[in-house]
Amino acid sequence: MIQVSRDIHPSVVTILMERPEKRNALDQALVAGLTDAILQADADDSVRLIVLTGSGKAFSAGADLAALQRLASATLEDNLSDSRALAALFEAIYQAGTPVLARVNGHAIAGGCGLAAVCDFVVAADNAKFGFTEVRIGFVPAIISVYLLERFPEYAIRRAFLAGGLMSAEEARAIGLVSRVVPGAELDSAVAEIAQDLVRNTSGDAVAATKALLRTRFAGTHAARLDEAVRLNAEARGTGECRAGVAAFLEKRPFPWQQTWDSAE
Repeated sequence: MIQVSRDIHPSVVTILMERPEKRNALDQALVAGLTDAILQADADDSVRLIVLTGSGKAFSAGADLAALQRLASATLEDNLSDSRALAALFEAIYQAGTPVLARVNGHAIAGGCGLAAVCDFVVAADNAKFGFTEVRIGFVPAIISVYLLERFPEYAIRRAFLAGGLMSAEEARAIGLVSRVVPGAELDSAVAEIAQDLVRNTSGDAVAATKALLRTRFAGTHAARLDEAVRLNAEARGTGECRAGVAAFLEKRPFPWQQTWDSAE
């Protein structure tokens, strides 16, 4: 499920998500594997940049909805454990002294969009789509909100969160979620260019210290907000609308709220 390589340069670790048949959806095993790989790379003093990418046509489609459907009938404690695991993955990236670059080779949706957004740099293929689509299946983009509300004013992400639609890579760049957009054929060269610039022209210790400095702006509040977001994430899974929304998505039938709207016309 995870492949780790140093193909770009000995100081650059690439972590590849390998669930192409599921569009690299984030199940428990993939989340755990990603977290471990990022922590290990960050602990290695020879590593100056971590590149995160997906195999196949997608970066990540977000939560594995079949697994999420099972969790909808699980206990709150089970859901809290699963939510904490996702938060731990985001924290591994956020707290890493080593910069993390998302190489977005295809669609980054819901939790997959959050995974890209929490990285320090995001380079996207021009045909990639981004979106926090959670509300469209009765869910809540709770955990990623902690990180984005630290980076953006509320109005900048309100539309993306509340409408839950997809945006192009250029639209994502315009609101600050994406650093650079290139044709798909130029994705590898763009990543290599950033890697060379970062590794050759900056001090690793200084970059790590600067990342820590940026986090101090939110000292004393980030952990509390993340704990609350984990609770909200877990509780949302057990709601009737989330159960119904996930079931409708998996069964490829209209969502209940679509049926309500249509029946009133």
